[in-house]
Amino acid sequence: MIHGLTTASSALLDRLSRTIQQHPKRITAAIAALLLTGGGGAFAVASFAPDPAELPVRLVNYPVESLATNLVLGELDAPGFSLFRSEQVRSSDTPESLLQRMGVADPAAAAFMRSDTPVRQNVLGRTGRIVSAETTDDHRLVRLTVRWVPDDSGNFRRLIVERTGDKFATRIETAKMATSSRLAGGTIHSSLFAATDASNIPDAVAVQVAELFSGNIDFRRALRKGDRFSVVYETLEADGEPLSSGRVLSAEFVNNGKTHQAIWFQEPGATKGAYYTLDGESMRRAYLTSPVEFSRVTSGFKMRLHPILQTWRAHLGTDFAAPTGTAVRTVGDGVVEFAGVQNGYGNVVFVKHRNQHVTVYAHLSRIDVRQGQSIEQGQTLGAVGATGWATGPHLHFEFRVNGVHQDPMTIVAQSDAAAPVSAAGRPAFDRLASNMRVQLSAAALIEQASAD
Repeated sequence: MIHGLTTASSALLDRLSRTIQQHPKRITAAIAALLLTGGGGAFAVASFAPDPAELPVRLVNYPVESLATNLVLGELDAPGFSLFRSEQVRSSDTPESLLQRMGVADPAAAAFMRSDTPVRQNVLGRTGRIVSAETTDDHRLVRLTVRWVPDDSGNFRRLIVERTGDKFATRIETAKMATSSRLAGGTIHSSLFAATDASNIPDAVAVQVAELFSGNIDFRRALRKGDRFSVVYETLEADGEPLSSGRVLSAEFVNNGKTHQAIWFQEPGATKGAYYTLDGESMRRAYLTSPVEFSRVTSGFKMRLHPILQTWRAHLGTDFAAPTGTAVRTVGDGVVEFAGVQNGYGNVVFVKHRNQHVTVYAHLSRIDVRQGQSIEQGQTLGAVGATGWATGPHLHFEFRVNGVHQDPMTIVAQSDAAAPVSAAGRPAFDRLASNMRVQLSAAALIEQASAD
């Protein structure tokens, strides 16, 4: 029996030896798998593959045909682009200087503009008009557009110089301006106009703010450093470009710790609007504080040395310094009692108001009204000049009550206010005032953020 087992074992071993010799890789893999999965230990398995560093290396070259074969890169179509720039026309501009300032290098365009009648009439020699240019990437003119406001109709003009091939053509169009509102604010450091300039607020808006609060604030003597203001005003735009500023919609001025507010409101069915406080009280008085918009008083209602006669005598009016041609307006509703030349007054206008009040506007360079004409508060009646007994351009303004000269500033301060918002218009006014309070608060935050 033992002999049989020995014989069988020898036969098995002999068979296993032959199998291992015939399939060495399979046996090695089987043993490795068994040890890795069932042994639970860590084993290192030697690689039987050759070392890559010892393998021979062979360089293979394959020719690749270029996609641009037989093509010159300069003949390929390059994507073109346009350049845009905006400027303001200057009175001294020539076609060459205007185009050069806008980055246009196009002698043909300059020659056309020099010979074109609409361009000469509406662009050259003008000032302040908005001009924009579209050019090719090599700075040749494609289109030149000039925009301006010709009148108070709410429309603007658009002059277009356009290239078609190698030729240019001009056309003039009329379009409606778009109205939007802007918020702004400022802080007084020296003067109102210095503060509005620092906040990029147009001068026309600054003048309106001064006019609005002139009955409550003496802008010549009562301003304090640190006074602040907020304003919401209209801006009139043409093709997205702001051309001019419009009416002040609401404003707030904090002077010496006291807050003054104003809002524009038009009563339902009324032909024109007016300014009110945010509580609905009218800000319109019987008389304006000044016949000239925000000018400088050079001589008040007092004794003075007469500049021509060189004698001390009473100055029975107020003198406002302003350049020749500055508009002069009536301070209240009335009828023109006299318009012409009179002694030392030169060109002068007398306006009769109610309650035997008469105002006098002297030394005018021109007169725009006639005797017997009815005029409304703020209406232009002439322009500042130096006619009559005047040493320089200014307006001499008088106020007479029953023929007796009175201090104009005293009369204005004592004049009655107009009626408040009516009961019928109150709901609409309250809604508008609520909205304007929010906008004025936002304007104050904008000014504070820009200062920080």
